[in-house]
Amino acid sequence: FLRAFTDFLAFMVLFNYIIPVSMYVTVEMQKFLGSYFLTWDEEMFDEDTGEGPLVNTSDLNEELGQIEYVFTDKTGTLTENNMEFVECCIEGHVYVPHVICNGQILHDCTGIDMIDSSPGGSGKEREELFFRALCLCHTVQVKDDDSVDGLKKNQLSRRSCIYISSSPDEVALVEGIQRLGYTYLRLKDNFMEILNRENNLEKFELLEVLSFDSVRRRMSVIVKSSTGDIFLFCKGADSSIFPRVKEGKIDQVRSRVERNAVEGLRTLCVAYKKLTAEEYSKAQKLLQNAKLALQDREKKLAEVYEKIERDFILLGATAVEDRLQEKAADTIEALQKAGIKVWVLTGDKMETAAATCYACKLFRRNTQILELTTKKIEEQSLHDVLFDLSKTVLRHNGSLTRDTFSGLSTDMQDYGLIIDGAALSLIMKPRQDGSSGNYRELFLEICRNCSAVLCCRMAPLQKAQIVKLIKLSKEHPITLAIGDGANDVSMILEAHVGIGIIGKEGRQAARNSDYAIPKFKHLKKMLLVHGHFYYVRISELVQYFFYKNVCFIFPQFLYQFFCGFSQQTLYDTAYLTLYNISFTSLPILLFGLMEQHVSADTLKREPSLYRDVAKNALLRWRAFIYWTFLGVFDAVVFFFGAYFLFDNTIVTSNGQV
Repeated sequence: FLRAFTDFLAFMVLFNYIIPVSMYVTVEMQKFLGSYFLTWDEEMFDEDTGEGPLVNTSDLNEELGQIEYVFTDKTGTLTENNMEFVECCIEGHVYVPHVICNGQILHDCTGIDMIDSSPGGSGKEREELFFRALCLCHTVQVKDDDSVDGLKKNQLSRRSCIYISSSPDEVALVEGIQRLGYTYLRLKDNFMEILNRENNLEKFELLEVLSFDSVRRRMSVIVKSSTGDIFLFCKGADSSIFPRVKEGKIDQVRSRVERNAVEGLRTLCVAYKKLTAEEYSKAQKLLQNAKLALQDREKKLAEVYEKIERDFILLGATAVEDRLQEKAADTIEALQKAGIKVWVLTGDKMETAAATCYACKLFRRNTQILELTTKKIEEQSLHDVLFDLSKTVLRHNGSLTRDTFSGLSTDMQDYGLIIDGAALSLIMKPRQDGSSGNYRELFLEICRNCSAVLCCRMAPLQKAQIVKLIKLSKEHPITLAIGDGANDVSMILEAHVGIGIIGKEGRQAARNSDYAIPKFKHLKKMLLVHGHFYYVRISELVQYFFYKNVCFIFPQFLYQFFCGFSQQTLYDTAYLTLYNISFTSLPILLFGLMEQHVSADTLKREPSLYRDVAKNALLRWRAFIYWTFLGVFDAVVFFFGAYFLFDNTIVTSNGQV
């Protein structure tokens, strides 16, 4: 027994070189050095912003070649986030910021081109309140210096001003209202100064700011005029404002908002209410107590905001245009051809987001749109809606797999799903009867059989919930999330691979991401070229390490049959030491950095090649067995080739002639 034990230890020492110990170091070097090829790519450099791609971690390079789901934000990611004020609607009357005289736009003047007839005397006050609301309800800062690194100066300005804000929407609104005759001048000593249409200076004392958040989807300010009147001005999403309005021409404004949303414009509603001194004093105390709370401060502030922001009088709505980014549609089309499903997660209105999805070719003319919204759920129960949608997609498509999915299928119905945040909350909400699990499974089954999904009116945490739901589904797909703002950080952190757009809303997304790119269009080359190369290189590097060690050690095993199993080594100690360190590690490292089995142009031109390496195709058991068998075969050829080559009858086994 002791002899068997010592023989076992001796053979273990003899054959331990089959373990690829140096592979870990080589793989880490390959990942680290390979990441520089991404940052050095001149095609991914954006001349407008002077930014190039950034790599915050090199551990996920190969994952870029295995992406199955891309979750993307809309504003600033698919669109330019360069807002332009288009029009405003005040009690059904539409205003556009142009002065037209004899068919010519007078760029040196400020005025209004009214589409509808002019409002009567009763509407004049509401009109002025609307313009004042937009001049006061914001967090815009004013810089008088032309050299400030901010948004460009409005050429129609009556005063040399540069408006700067973390929100491009606010800048667009303030600049748009400036072209309509009301100019926001500055905030000085807690007084907001504006210039009205008659060039008269108006001052309002800023009493409170109820900051915007993505859950409330609105912001408010409480101001006091020079006459002593106290106003609360509020602007926000229509879904947030309309339920809190008690007076105003709601139907006319809602109709205009829906029309603008269908055209892909970003809409905001504006409302106000007048506060008495007692009401303001009460609101101030509530706000002060909530701000001083040591626990659950945000929750208490939200409750106070909810109490204050109600019983509004509707003033009107605004429309802002945000153009689609260059080559965003081509990028989405290429990703779909590569077998990647693209989901858009946005906080925008459903109609606005849907128009953008059609513009970027996520939805096509032949796409049958399925809606899972609160409006549908109000008409039917949640279970019935999910069951009907599930039957619809399964009846036509069966079970759609990645191998058959191309995003351009012609032999099966193309479905697109639209879901809003409220409906998602109902699906994800835990229930005592345990039905929530069934709802999630039905929802996932519907999503699997849709070529594209649009999630609108999403809060940041809901975006992360969606990503987590797909990530933890039974297929365990590799997910990627891409966004440009702080609202996208939660989903970027939740996904396997997070990509930040270096945009205009700060660098929160870029700093919290694994990779950062200047524009959405660069995602195409990042995945289809760099991701493809990274995965192929790392998979061949790993398989080669096992192959070369089998080639090296298996002759040791065969040699034991010729030396009486005496644990004699076939190689010199120096060869055993240097084989893994220098003889074989450096060549495969260079191969793992430089190998291009297909040209980059071909990979960009043929996105379907991305599917050839999908689902970890090169690191499956079949590939591993093939490389192992190849190693054993080559080892046998090496050993017996040398054995028979030197099998000379002139020289005996002891080396004598």
